[in-house]
Amino acid sequence: MKKALLYMVGAIFLLSTLAFAADKTASPVKANVVKAARMHATGKVVEISDESIKIERTVKGAIENMEFNLEKPSAGIAVNDSVKIDYTEKDGKLTASRVAKVVLKKKEVKPSEAKPASDKK
Repeated sequence: MKKALLYMVGAIFLLSTLAFAADKTASPVKANVVKAARMHATGKVVEISDESIKIERTVKGAIENMEFNLEKPSAGIAVNDSVKIDYTEKDGKLTASRVAKVVLKKKEVKPSEAKPASDKK
Protein backbone atom coordinates (compact mmCIF):
# COMPACT_ATOMS: atom_id res chain seq x y z
CA MET A 1 0.00 0.00 0.00
CA LYS A 2 2.80 2.39 0.85
CA LYS A 3 4.45 1.65 -2.48
CA ALA A 4 1.29 2.46 -4.43
CA LEU A 5 0.84 5.72 -2.50
CA LEU A 6 4.47 6.69 -3.23
CA TYR A 7 3.97 6.02 -6.97
CA MET A 8 0.78 8.11 -7.00
CA VAL A 9 2.46 11.09 -5.29
CA GLY A 10 5.41 10.83 -7.70
CA ALA A 11 3.08 10.72 -10.73
CA ILE A 12 1.12 13.75 -9.47
CA PHE A 13 4.36 15.67 -8.91
CA LEU A 14 5.62 14.78 -12.41
CA LEU A 15 2.34 15.72 -14.11
CA SER A 16 2.06 19.00 -12.19
CA THR A 17 5.58 20.08 -13.24
CA LEU A 18 4.71 19.32 -16.85
CA ALA A 19 1.49 21.33 -16.53
CA PHE A 20 3.34 24.37 -15.13
CA ALA A 21 6.02 24.11 -17.81
CA ALA A 22 3.36 24.05 -20.56
CA ASP A 23 1.82 27.33 -19.30
CA LYS A 24 4.81 29.39 -20.37
CA THR A 25 4.35 30.91 -23.79
CA ALA A 26 7.26 31.31 -26.12
CA SER A 27 8.41 34.93 -26.14
CA PRO A 28 9.47 36.47 -29.44
CA VAL A 29 13.17 36.90 -29.93
CA LYS A 30 14.18 40.45 -29.13
CA ALA A 31 16.83 42.13 -31.22
CA ASN A 32 19.80 43.67 -29.47
CA VAL A 33 18.44 47.15 -28.99
CA VAL A 34 21.00 49.38 -27.33
CA LYS A 35 19.79 52.70 -26.02
CA ALA A 36 22.25 55.53 -26.32
CA ALA A 37 23.32 56.83 -22.94
CA ARG A 38 22.34 60.42 -22.23
CA MET A 39 25.24 62.49 -20.99
CA HIS A 40 25.76 66.14 -20.17
CA ALA A 41 28.53 68.70 -20.39
CA THR A 42 28.86 72.22 -19.02
CA GLY A 43 31.12 74.86 -20.50
CA LYS A 44 31.53 78.22 -22.20
CA VAL A 45 30.35 78.67 -25.81
CA VAL A 46 33.24 79.30 -28.20
CA GLU A 47 31.36 79.02 -31.49
CA ILE A 48 27.69 78.52 -32.42
CA SER A 49 25.71 78.05 -35.63
CA ASP A 50 22.30 76.60 -36.55
CA GLU A 51 23.79 73.11 -37.04
CA SER A 52 26.52 72.92 -34.39
CA ILE A 53 27.86 74.34 -31.15
CA LYS A 54 31.41 74.27 -29.82
CA ILE A 55 32.15 74.65 -26.11
CA GLU A 56 35.25 74.88 -23.97
CA ARG A 57 35.21 73.18 -20.58
CA THR A 58 37.71 72.44 -17.84
CA VAL A 59 38.15 68.83 -16.71
CA LYS A 60 40.60 68.15 -13.88
CA GLY A 61 42.50 71.33 -14.63
CA ALA A 62 42.82 70.65 -18.39
CA ILE A 63 40.91 72.67 -20.98
CA GLU A 64 38.88 70.55 -23.39
CA ASN A 65 36.99 71.61 -26.53
CA MET A 66 33.86 69.72 -27.51
CA GLU A 67 31.77 70.08 -30.66
CA PHE A 68 28.14 68.98 -30.88
CA ASN A 69 25.67 68.66 -33.75
CA LEU A 70 22.35 70.31 -32.87
CA GLU A 71 19.01 68.56 -33.37
CA LYS A 72 17.32 71.97 -33.56
CA PRO A 73 18.71 75.53 -33.55
CA SER A 74 19.23 77.07 -30.11
CA ALA A 75 17.71 80.48 -29.63
CA GLY A 76 19.07 82.93 -27.09
CA ILE A 77 22.53 81.36 -26.87
CA ALA A 78 25.54 83.52 -27.77
CA VAL A 79 29.31 83.25 -27.65
CA ASN A 80 30.79 83.41 -24.09
CA ASP A 81 27.54 82.16 -22.50
CA SER A 82 27.84 79.35 -19.96
CA VAL A 83 25.68 76.42 -21.09
CA LYS A 84 24.71 72.91 -20.05
CA ILE A 85 24.27 70.46 -22.93
CA ASP A 86 22.45 67.13 -22.79
CA TYR A 87 23.84 64.91 -25.54
CA THR A 88 24.16 61.39 -26.91
CA GLU A 89 26.96 59.78 -28.86
CA LYS A 90 26.00 58.09 -32.13
CA ASP A 91 28.61 56.64 -34.47
CA GLY A 92 31.35 58.71 -32.85
CA LYS A 93 29.42 61.98 -33.28
CA LEU A 94 28.06 64.00 -30.37
CA THR A 95 24.45 65.12 -30.87
CA ALA A 96 23.02 67.73 -28.50
CA SER A 97 19.37 67.19 -27.63
CA ARG A 98 19.07 70.15 -25.23
CA VAL A 99 21.11 73.31 -24.72
CA ALA A 100 20.35 75.52 -21.71
CA LYS A 101 22.02 78.61 -20.29
CA VAL A 102 23.58 78.22 -16.88
CA VAL A 103 22.75 81.08 -14.54
CA LEU A 104 25.51 81.48 -12.01
CA LYS A 105 24.20 82.51 -8.61
CA LYS A 106 26.19 85.11 -6.73
CA LYS A 107 26.52 84.50 -3.05
CA GLU A 108 24.96 87.34 -1.13
CA VAL A 109 26.59 88.44 2.11
CA LYS A 110 24.18 89.58 4.78
CA PRO A 111 25.28 92.61 6.82
CA SER A 112 25.16 90.55 10.03
CA GLU A 113 27.58 87.99 8.54
CA ALA A 114 30.06 90.59 7.30
CA LYS A 115 33.07 90.90 9.57
CA PRO A 116 34.04 94.45 10.46
CA ALA A 117 37.62 95.44 9.83
CA SER A 118 39.55 95.53 13.06
CA ASP A 119 41.76 98.50 13.82
CA LYS A 120 45.10 97.25 15.03
CA LYS A 121 47.57 99.84 16.21
